[in-house]
Amino acid sequence: MRLVSVDSGPALLRDGRVYDLQGEHRSIHALLQGGLLSEVEAVGDGQPVEEVAILAPIARPGKIICIGLNYGSHAREVGLDPPEAPTFFAKFSNAVTGPGAEVSLPSMSATVDYEAEVAFVIADRCKDVPEEAAMRHVAGYMLFNDLSARDLQFSTPQWMPGKVFDGSAPCGPWLVTPDEAGPPGEIGIRLSLNGELMQDGCTDDLVFGIPALVAQLSALMTLEPGDLVATGTPEGVGMSRKPRVWLKPGDEIAIESPTLGRLETRIEG
Repeated sequence: MRLVSVDSGPALLRDGRVYDLQGEHRSIHALLQGGLLSEVEAVGDGQPVEEVAILAPIARPGKIICIGLNYGSHAREVGLDPPEAPTFFAKFSNAVTGPGAEVSLPSMSATVDYEAEVAFVIADRCKDVPEEAAMRHVAGYMLFNDLSARDLQFSTPQWMPGKVFDGSAPCGPWLVTPDEAGPPGEIGIRLSLNGELMQDGCTDDLVFGIPALVAQLSALMTLEPGDLVATGTPEGVGMSRKPRVWLKPGDEIAIESPTLGRLETRIEG
């Protein structure tokens, strides 16, 4: 199924229409915290999705964990060997914004880049999960744009200064459960900038696949329902192009997936 966030709370997207849910639920996050995902039931006649304002599926994740250099193609394009263990950093809830958002470029940076990613959401509280059991703890997937201020990112040994500006984590448009998204190693993803294709990849190129990430991250820390993990980006980022491509006011970014939908973001200006 596909869950969406609207002003009134969580809703169900089916055949191009958005349906209210039976019962009173504050958010998709609350559904996960209550262990209620399997009890979702649509009511009413629904509305065409084009007439509904869609918000970020998880507005304030407890954790936003981002995996770096996790596509073999991306590691090669930046001239690095794939890491032997997952390279990860964090974003914070101020970075989250939803489908169709307009994002302001940070005043401290002149080199902001795009990164198309598949993100997954943790379904329940879990720790020390074996890889073979990992998918039991994945609630679903969404698209994610890891907007990155490259000059700030590489100004220190830690990448986070370039990753945390307001609006730097557009995500959505909805949460797609694993049964509808398909196998975790077969999710396609593409990014276009002003209509020009820039990235085209698939999760079969992940250095650490989604089950491995759940296992390794849960060994390091307890994962909680609603935690968001962005799995990395394929080749084609702006900093690796010749000439380099940096985002500018008025740019329009679209990330698409055959199973996860389309996430649009506009750069303010």
